[in-house]
Amino acid sequence: MRFFLLVVLLCGSPLLNGCSPTFNWREVRPAHAPLVALFPCKPDQGERVVKLGAKDLAMTMLACDSGGIKFALAHADLKDSAMTDAVLAQWKAATLANLQAQSVAEQPFVLKGANALSPPVLLVASGTRPDGSAVVLQAVWFAAGSVVFQAAMYGDTANPAVADAYFAGLRLQ
Repeated sequence: MRFFLLVVLLCGSPLLNGCSPTFNWREVRPAHAPLVALFPCKPDQGERVVKLGAKDLAMTMLACDSGGIKFALAHADLKDSAMTDAVLAQWKAATLANLQAQSVAEQPFVLKGANALSPPVLLVASGTRPDGSAVVLQAVWFAAGSVVFQAAMYGDTANPAVADAYFAGLRLQ
């Protein structure tokens, strides 16, 4: 009987290691933002000052890597909701320029509570990383009040199933 238990434990332990999922989804609430997001890994948080519109703003970023994909969420408070449309357009253009995007596909994105004047947009673009390798960006830009957001995924290829889970996990509060 002891031999049988020992064999089961030794043979079963590699199977248990295989149970850890690549995407371990968890709810994340970014500080000072009216949003809940789902991340497939525990994100690191950072902050830096960026120029959005005509202002230097503190932008908070959450990011992590899982399954060969970088997941990122950034937000900044403009303190003026009249500027959101222009800032989101500038942010999207800057992101695409940084990627040297060659092909871009956009479609409306439904997110309850997002500013009606700045309707959310889901974008898929292929471009180039700073090291010259190919990258596919899947991203959504949106605003809630005076807070602007970008939720993004960067990977070697588009992953619609993972993108659906990530972007469906965005909930404004």
